[in-house]
Amino acid sequence: MKQLDELYGAASPQALYDETVANYRDFVNPPLARVMKLSGSVVEVRAAGTTIYDHHGKAYLDFAGGYGVFTLGHSHPKVVEAVRRQLELISLSGKVFFNPLLGRVAKRLAELAPGDLRISFFANSGTEAVEGALKLAKAATHRHKIVSTTNAYHGKTLGSLTATGREYFRKEYQPLVPDFEHVPYGDAEALERALPEAAAFIVEPVQGEGGVNLPPQGYLTRARELCDRYGALLIADEVQTGLGRCGFRFAVDEEGVVPDIMTLAKGLSGGVIPVGAYLARPACWNAAYAKQPLMHTSTFGGGELACAAALAALDVLEEEHLVENARERGRQLIDGARAVATAYPDVVREVRGKGLLVGVELTHEGYAGTIIPEMLHAGVTAAWTLNMQRVIRLEPPLVVTEEEVERALAALRKGVAQAREKLGVLSCPT
Repeated sequence: MKQLDELYGAASPQALYDETVANYRDFVNPPLARVMKLSGSVVEVRAAGTTIYDHHGKAYLDFAGGYGVFTLGHSHPKVVEAVRRQLELISLSGKVFFNPLLGRVAKRLAELAPGDLRISFFANSGTEAVEGALKLAKAATHRHKIVSTTNAYHGKTLGSLTATGREYFRKEYQPLVPDFEHVPYGDAEALERALPEAAAFIVEPVQGEGGVNLPPQGYLTRARELCDRYGALLIADEVQTGLGRCGFRFAVDEEGVVPDIMTLAKGLSGGVIPVGAYLARPACWNAAYAKQPLMHTSTFGGGELACAAALAALDVLEEEHLVENARERGRQLIDGARAVATAYPDVVREVRGKGLLVGVELTHEGYAGTIIPEMLHAGVTAAWTLNMQRVIRLEPPLVVTEEEVERALAALRKGVAQAREKLGVLSCPT
């Protein structure tokens, strides 16, 4: 582990761990430091492909996937090389001149996106993309009301937090942005009642943090029809579901739905540079900003390094047929996890998902506190979902192999069995 001394200035792996935990405790987030330490978190020092290495050199198969960031795995060589080359030329846009890479990645997204989604605005994260989409909808329609769904997750900045449908994250920040209404996810009748006079309906094609919830078949098609009827814009939040994650290039493609605005982030740079974006139909964009193009801007959004990474990542997504791999490996993962559920019905209530966004719902959230550490012990990462602690999320890179899926399933089975043995049958929460 000589590299630890060279790169991190640590005398030993244990010294690096102790220093990092102390820094989190004293300078980053004291409560989080305690939780991470109790859950068995280690110090990450290196990653490549589907594997993360800790300060002792132990390898972990990454089935948490940065909550959907690492679509291409860690440090995909084509993306890293594109960023390295760009770094030698210009690293951040000065904003006064045209940026050729910004134009190219916007054109590439327009070629890949559904329908006539054509105009892109680049930010640095998913929540920024959502904020921009909400502003665009209000400016384009001259309306104020936004309709979202219960249990949705759209981010934690003020506007996106208001759209987020879990009170736990919202209650400390009241009053939030006015004129938001939440309706049950998948309920088209409730949506219709809320849409008159609304500027937009923002929806995840699959609710990620809500517990990997799939809507009824045809729900997005119906939402499109209702938005057209009432003059509201349809915003598809594809921050987590887009770019191959659900076994389609974009999750809305399954029903052939074209939203008015679509938000992206997470996997847009293949997990190398933070980048977010939203795309809009030209008529929508021009209705808002034709006469005021600087009403919504970003100092760092669309920088050269981010654009270089995004261009390379979009190429890899297509060239390596990762959408198809996500669909095939997703079927394998879901079928295998359902076999575990069948074997342990008192621990696993349901398995659901689309592509490589998979949720394992437990009969009691207490089981997760054993299963996830046991999977870590077996060398596989997994994650909770923020809005539904009873659901373990499996979200590996789209480059994952058949053998790696089997390894993760073996770790899941071992964790579930250990939870059953250790905790017995827990009473289901009310």
